[in-house]
Amino acid sequence: MSDTPLMVQVQGVGKRYRLGTINRQQLTDDVKAWTAKLLGRPDPTLAVDANLDPQRIGEDFWALRDISFDVHQGEVVGIIGHNGAGKSTLLKLLSRITLPTEGTIKMRGKISSLLEVGTGFHPELTGRDNIYLNGAILGMRRHEVDAKLDEIIAFSGVKHHIDTPVKRYSSGMRVRLGFAVAAHLDPEILIVDEVLSVGDAEFQRKSMGKMKESAKSGRTVLFVSHNMTAVRSLCSRVVWLEHGRIRMQGPAEEVVGANQGHYSHGRSETIWDEHSAPGNEAARLNYVRVKPGDGSDTFRWEDSVEVEVGLENLSSKEVNVNIQLVNGDDLVVLATNSLEGLPHAVLGPGRHMLSCSLPPHTFNSGQMRVNVGVSTAGRMLFRAENSVQFEIKEPPRTGSWHGRRRGILRMDIPWRKAEPAGNMTVQ
Repeated sequence: MSDTPLMVQVQGVGKRYRLGTINRQQLTDDVKAWTAKLLGRPDPTLAVDANLDPQRIGEDFWALRDISFDVHQGEVVGIIGHNGAGKSTLLKLLSRITLPTEGTIKMRGKISSLLEVGTGFHPELTGRDNIYLNGAILGMRRHEVDAKLDEIIAFSGVKHHIDTPVKRYSSGMRVRLGFAVAAHLDPEILIVDEVLSVGDAEFQRKSMGKMKESAKSGRTVLFVSHNMTAVRSLCSRVVWLEHGRIRMQGPAEEVVGANQGHYSHGRSETIWDEHSAPGNEAARLNYVRVKPGDGSDTFRWEDSVEVEVGLENLSSKEVNVNIQLVNGDDLVVLATNSLEGLPHAVLGPGRHMLSCSLPPHTFNSGQMRVNVGVSTAGRMLFRAENSVQFEIKEPPRTGSWHGRRRGILRMDIPWRKAEPAGNMTVQ
């Protein structure tokens, strides 16, 4: 990509906040805080009902530190990381909503951002008026927006509400219109946060296609998502943030694989004491374990997977245990529950030990994790995410290609060769 123009250059960027303080950069606020301190009163510049340790008020918090990367024209770069890693802060810096505390950000060309539901929309204006408003913000003339108007409205799917004030739109309608505006008004750089998850499956498919199309036409896309399938499909490179710093950056497949491996440590058994156990006053878990059906230490495609759950029902009502098997792309591969699997069992007050066997020749190779939930009368009491993790090994393969097979499931599908019927003729 070195022969293509550099569109985004981030060098040594950091963003610092002061815990528990509201910095208006006004002398009067400093005087108020100083006076309150002398009189032994609460600091009036603190956030209302701030739940902060008094010893930490005013402490520096670096949301980002030492961030450096380049993005060239036509690249689609994914930004991944856990909640609180600094992804949204970085996008706000790139969108020029806020300024970095240190370092420099150089960007070339028009920038269009979709960071939050309804970003850039005036609630009192209609959808049509907001399209023109966003075009004006990007420096476009009215006739330029006119040329794109019908395409934007058709893509957004809000044709019948385009002359309705945006404040009356649902969150899904605002996201659809917001993305349509951001993607169609010819920005050189398109910045998209996780808000696309608000839309339905069909709109997400259209949006992914539009971002791929934008990249092929030479536009640059920065895309934040927790959906690793979408990141793999869309992005050529990925920047992985962890605790405000870059942990890794490089080719999408390599970085996403490292990220998923980092959060799946193969912990096949988790045992809790009564103080740390997931749950509440109605029920709590004692342990969760997963093991290969053949009793070995290796999870193989051709073996079943045994899941065991120990729990304590602390209420007077019966409970239901729910299990989800989630793959490395954050997709639920299978869900089952004790009410369906053990319809005549009574999980009343007291301790219970349950197990289920997930069938062999079913799941694709790769990292897996188990979520366990407990419900009563159709109401979820709590869910323990990532209770245990394991990895299904690649089965023996024949042929010249030995890469990972695509798909969520990998069942043993029987084939047969049928002989042509004697009375069939070829036209």
